[in-house]
Amino acid sequence: MSSSKRKNLTPIQQQYQDFARAREPQRPILANCLRAFVAGGIICTIGQGIQWFFITYFNFDEKTAGDPTVAVLILISVILTSLGFYDHIAQWAGAGSAVPVTGFANTIASAALDHKSEGLVLGVGGNMFKIAGPVIVFGVFSAFIVAIIKVLITSLGGM
Repeated sequence: MSSSKRKNLTPIQQQYQDFARAREPQRPILANCLRAFVAGGIICTIGQGIQWFFITYFNFDEKTAGDPTVAVLILISVILTSLGFYDHIAQWAGAGSAVPVTGFANTIASAALDHKSEGLVLGVGGNMFKIAGPVIVFGVFSAFIVAIIKVLITSLGGM
């Protein structure tokens, strides 16, 4: 709590804040970081194996194998989410399962599953894109800004 907000509290509220802070469980930051690192590494290793599979058996090159690899990872994530397994993985792994594309697929699939009783359009479609929309908009906007910076750097470098 910021010091300015703390000044506006009554003595009883300040005492309660101190009481609650003293009993708040400590988070195992190092263990959480290690689990996230291991889980993210395993997901990326599985993705690398899928990419190797496409390169070896379907004659893709490294550039063209990326798209089907991501599609398969998304499919695996959606299947694990619909069967209820991805939540257990995410509970253990934390950010390690949320950062790769599988975490985004899990988020969208979870929203769709949670609201399927409301119908396909208003339930699944509407609520699924409430979550996906801001992520997509931010991604597109970020890509636009990065592209502008790259054009400016390359045009200034040519002078």
